[in-house]
Amino acid sequence: MDTFATGSTDPVAATDPADGSAPERAGYRRSTGSPRGEARRRELLDRVADDLAVNGLPDFSLRRAARAAGTTHKVLLYHFEGADDLLRQAVLLLRERRVGNALAAVAADPALRTLTDRVRAVWPVLTGAESGLRVLDQAIGLAMYDPVRHAELARTASAQYLPVLLSFCPLSWPERRKFEVSQLVLAALRGLLVELVTSGDVEGIDAGFAALVRALEREEADQG
Repeated sequence: MDTFATGSTDPVAATDPADGSAPERAGYRRSTGSPRGEARRRELLDRVADDLAVNGLPDFSLRRAARAAGTTHKVLLYHFEGADDLLRQAVLLLRERRVGNALAAVAADPALRTLTDRVRAVWPVLTGAESGLRVLDQAIGLAMYDPVRHAELARTASAQYLPVLLSFCPLSWPERRKFEVSQLVLAALRGLLVELVTSGDVEGIDAGFAALVRALEREEADQG
């Protein structure tokens, strides 16, 4: 993680030919507000997120991101406030993809009516090759390594995942019960996913997930 590099905060005279806009000082997302600029920014962000999903966070820098996006680091500074901003937005995008895939897996099968069934259905999505698992867990590690600079990478994870788990809970449950159980599931899944990345003990992880499923079944039975 200590190889993570940020971009310069010095003024950068950068004009993106795709936008045709005049250069301004670095530290501002100058394409904001322009539909064409926003489309270009999203295109660049998609490419950087794809690179992160494959290659992870080590050695991440503006220049590496620029190579992945097929542009220059100055153009990235035109659209983003720096390397930290670009990394944060790329991680958020990868999580959005993961959440979208999880919701799609549940929506694809109307027979999934219980919390247990829904959690069981999203597990393959969370552990699959398309989930960006390695880089998303590296992002949590980065937040622990340097909380002053990267704490938001961890805070936003809960903000993105918790509403999904809440939506999986039975409608008849009290709101407090939904919150408690969702927090439990979130913590358990996060721990299992970190263990998968760090140890590769698939048999042990499968056993842990099976125990989580049994706990959810008991919880749902107790709640009626």
